[in-house]
Amino acid sequence: MLADKTVKVFAIASDLAPAKQFYTEKLGLKLLNEDSYGVEFELKGAILRVSLVGPDQAEPKKHTVLGWSVPDILETLHFLTDRGVVFERYDFLQQDENGIWVAPDGTRVAWFKDAHGNLLSIDQKA
Repeated sequence: MLADKTVKVFAIASDLAPAKQFYTEKLGLKLLNEDSYGVEFELKGAILRVSLVGPDQAEPKKHTVLGWSVPDILETLHFLTDRGVVFERYDFLQQDENGIWVAPDGTRVAWFKDAHGNLLSIDQKA
C-alpha cells in the first residue's frame, strides 16, 4: 500500500531561518512549504521536512539522518564546499584529503552537518 507513495523524511531544527537558508542556498533545494512548525523541501521523489523542536528535543542525532547518492562525489563535494559547506573529519576513519572515506564495498562517503548539526552525507557507489 505504501510502496508507491511519496516518502517524507524528517530532520529537526531549533531555529527554522538558518535551516531554510542552509537547505535552499547551500544545498539548492526547492522550498515547498513553510509554517511556524517547520519547512518542507523538494527532494527527488521525496519531501524533506525540517521540524521545529524545543530546547528539550534539540540535540541532533550522532548518526547520519539524510544522505544523497551522487554520480561524482568529488564534483558534489567541491560544489558544496564552494557554497560554504564544511565536511566532517573523524579520527576513527581513514579519510582522504577531501574527507572521503572508502567503505569495504568501495562506496565513497563524505559527511557534513546542516545549520542545526544534523549529520548528512553524500556517497558514490563503487
